Amino acid sequence: MIASILKLNRADVQFLKITDPYSIHRIVYSLFPHIDNAVRDFLFVDKGGNFNERRILILSKRLPQVPEHGCIESKHIPESFLAFDAYCFEVRLNPVKRDKNSRKLIPVKKRETLLEWFCSKSEQWGFETDRESLQIQSTGVQSFDTQDTQVTQNAATFIGKLKVRDRSLFINSFEQGMGRGKSFGFGLLQLVPIRA
Repeated sequence: MIASILKLNRADVQFLKITDPYSIHRIVYSLFPHIDNAVRDFLFVDKGGNFNERRILILSKRLPQVPEHGCIESKHIPESFLAFDAYCFEVRLNPVKRDKNSRKLIPVKKRETLLEWFCSKSEQWGFETDRESLQIQSTGVQSFDTQDTQVTQNAATFIGKLKVRDRSLFINSFEQGMGRGKSFGFGLLQLVPIRA
């Protein structure tokens, strides 16, 4: 896997008309030309920035193209990076539940409900979350227009510590992403190993 940071200065942001999550989606997708019959092989998350610069973190199986605007730094992630037993993590997710009767996706809201939702999902992602360390930030809704429809997504950033329980599921969660909305900047598991 390859980790990249796309850095855009104020002039880049203005030229590229970055105004919402769909415009970031469009920019990131332009770095990975479509391959026939291939599934998306990259994840990204908008890390925001300050008045002078915006950063977008990207995880991919192939090297991104050099952008026409902004600069990109990439490095290969060694296999040993995913061999630790515990990590500090951050992940931006689209927390939703499917209603049993209507089959519609319902946003998960309120801090305690979000904590329960995340902890209940973590087993299928291959890890156990330290509930005491778990924090929730940047909750809300992201809404934007695509070419043919309006999209509204529930959003929350989860930060904490985890212990790996199923290595293959954990690696899959890292490489493939977690939850829904991965095309629009959700699901990229950012990790820092905890060294014993």
